[in-house]
Amino acid sequence: MKNADAVWDLLEAKRERFFVLSDRVWDTPETNYEEFRSSAEHARLLEAEGFRVSRGIAGMPTAVMGEAGEGGPVIAILGEFDALPGLSQEAGVAEERPLSEGGNGHGCGHNLLGAGSLMAATAVKDYLAANGIKGRVRYYGCPAEEGGSSKGFMVRAGVFDDVDIAISWHPAPFAGVNNPISLACNELDFRFSGRASHASAAPHLGRSALDALELMNVGVNYLREHMPSSARIHYAVTDTGGNAPNVVQARAKARYLVRARSLPELLDLVERVRSVAKGAALMTGTTVTDEIVSGDANLIGNTPLEALMHRQLEHLGPPQFDEDDRRMAAKFQETFTGEDIASAFERFGLRLRRGISLCDTIFPPENGAGTLVGSTDVGTVSWVVPTVQMRGATYAIGTPGHSWQLVAQGKLPAAHKGMEHAAKVMASTAIELILDPALIAAAKADHAARLEGTPFVNPIPDDVDPPIPGVSHG
Repeated sequence: MKNADAVWDLLEAKRERFFVLSDRVWDTPETNYEEFRSSAEHARLLEAEGFRVSRGIAGMPTAVMGEAGEGGPVIAILGEFDALPGLSQEAGVAEERPLSEGGNGHGCGHNLLGAGSLMAATAVKDYLAANGIKGRVRYYGCPAEEGGSSKGFMVRAGVFDDVDIAISWHPAPFAGVNNPISLACNELDFRFSGRASHASAAPHLGRSALDALELMNVGVNYLREHMPSSARIHYAVTDTGGNAPNVVQARAKARYLVRARSLPELLDLVERVRSVAKGAALMTGTTVTDEIVSGDANLIGNTPLEALMHRQLEHLGPPQFDEDDRRMAAKFQETFTGEDIASAFERFGLRLRRGISLCDTIFPPENGAGTLVGSTDVGTVSWVVPTVQMRGATYAIGTPGHSWQLVAQGKLPAAHKGMEHAAKVMASTAIELILDPALIAAAKADHAARLEGTPFVNPIPDDVDPPIPGVSHG
């Protein structure tokens, strides 16, 4: 593993500048397609490190790509930097203390995700240059993972067409190769149109769009019994048609998020939800239209890549947290429930161990996770490029996802150490692939075999544009 050790030395030499990048992105949390400062920070560091930088990838102002190297295989390392709304929180404090009421916060650790991926890409670049090796590494700075599905738009635009292998990671309580299970999803807006009238003097002349929307919600609730147990349907009413109870509401809108274990299953379930909406419109004498806003495919695994990444993890060992890190993590654990902590162990296929605040092991490949999973636009990439991900241990065991506790831990030394640990694994995985064409060939053969008989259908239709704020569509 001398190649791994050499690339890790290069990574360690530059670690501080990537910790600074992560902290700067944490300091300026920005949500879907509005990550202008975060994207600019990544672009500046890419340029400073000598990457060939492209901005506005696939027509998205905050998408950025940096490439280094010449010839050889193309290895993509995927990063993200978007935050979540309503999770503003002071750093390093184990009590809920917003910096600004209603402000944004990095409740999924994407400040670390983007910086760690760029850290890995830089180490690969430096290794190729120092050893005169043919090969190209690309850092893809992808906006709007949290509901914006930017990677799906990037796939549709062809920006991964010449990529041989894609590598990524995500912050987590434990370190290991990500179990490649996620739910395909579509986010859709349903708009009902009716006819306004006086709710008391002439109710018979009205056609309530709000009634239609409520009936749709009831119908979908009955649908839940008759869909696969792994599927999920969520919704939010985004327009009730007004606040006056004495007016029959002429408009109403809801955003639905439909999830399923596979793309074919998703496409079928979306049509069933549409049928429910049409039925609700028929019952109320209204009309309904729907529009897909975003969509992710489910993850496609790759056994050769997962085995390769696990070998890097075994050679590196778990993250090296110290007693101060563990004491701070234990303070955060005091704000969790016992169920939070037990669930974290179970999710990663590990036996519950009391009194452990931070990761001290590597979780096994093909771990027990899989029954309660979310969605990711990395899934769409995995349908067109052999893809592998790892989970990097960056926060206290039991930390709820999308929580103030996760935001609060985003600048701690433990978060930086976990980010560096993940970057090392990604970097050495990329180097082994570039140095051994047989590994890439095996990964591509595995990928082709998994997709045989299941053609890729991008869950984002061709006529749907990225929901970029301030840009009108259609």
